Amino acid sequence: IILKRYFFTIFTIIFIALMLFFQNEVFQGASSGLLLWFQTVLPTLLPFLILVNIMQKTSLIRQVSRLVYPALGPLFSVSTEGCFAVLTGFLCGYPVGAKVTSDLVRDGRISRQEGAYLLSFCNNTSPGFLAGFVVCQTIRDPSLVLGTMIVFFAVPILFSFLFRKIYSHKSVGWKSQPLIRTQRIVSLDLFDTSIMNGFETITKIGGYIIVFSVLLELTKMLPLADTLAGQIGLSFLEITNGVVILETLPFSFAVRYALIMGLCTFGGLCAAAQTSGMLTGSGLRILPYIIEKLAAAVAASLLAYFYIQISGM
Repeated sequence: IILKRYFFTIFTIIFIALMLFFQNEVFQGASSGLLLWFQTVLPTLLPFLILVNIMQKTSLIRQVSRLVYPALGPLFSVSTEGCFAVLTGFLCGYPVGAKVTSDLVRDGRISRQEGAYLLSFCNNTSPGFLAGFVVCQTIRDPSLVLGTMIVFFAVPILFSFLFRKIYSHKSVGWKSQPLIRTQRIVSLDLFDTSIMNGFETITKIGGYIIVFSVLLELTKMLPLADTLAGQIGLSFLEITNGVVILETLPFSFAVRYALIMGLCTFGGLCAAAQTSGMLTGSGLRILPYIIEKLAAAVAASLLAYFYIQISGM
């Protein structure tokens, strides 16, 4: 703990010093991060965050969970309300899955043990981001959309079978938790609270994106930043810039695609930091999550590589 405290203290001091000496790079990084947040993340995630907040405070969450439970419950072996975290984690993108999972734990809807299990596989990149930005805009090959989606869904589904055993999940199901009282209708007060909570979350996400965008610009000045290893390392700081960096590397397409899918599965250090911020007060730990995501990233890279080789692209 002491070493960890000294590490972050020294890192913060160095980071502040670099910001003072390289203000132009800081400005460029902060500008690009702000534009990324304002033009892409804000309009994409904020509506989902507001909707999720409303559903969690009303009986809608129970109705949606019961609706999808016959399909998701047996497949992932989760409780009824745990299905809501699976649904949002697969469809909404980082870090909504982590936010919903930690909210369910804090509200007492699911146990901390089930929350840790859910976090291991249901906090993922948005399918829209994969299909739109990664495949169509960056790789520029729409024919890969279907295969990419198969890899994207297959890895967390397969790993859920492994992680449920690690978390000592019994086949009879998770222990039911006492339900908290929810509203039956959406009132103006609830709508207002949900909006403010959504803006609080999206602002926190924006802060992480800006900080990591600045860090990316500063890291580019390091002596080894222009090397192949340096470029790969830089790509894992932030997923959007990282995908662009990986696509320009002098590798075969199969290797580039495999690296990109690995990055999208892991989410980058920025997504990990966002996830950590969502877990505050839930008792869920970030270190096991990072290890689990790295394992899934390796599996996704291998699966993506073999997919390209088999398909002959």
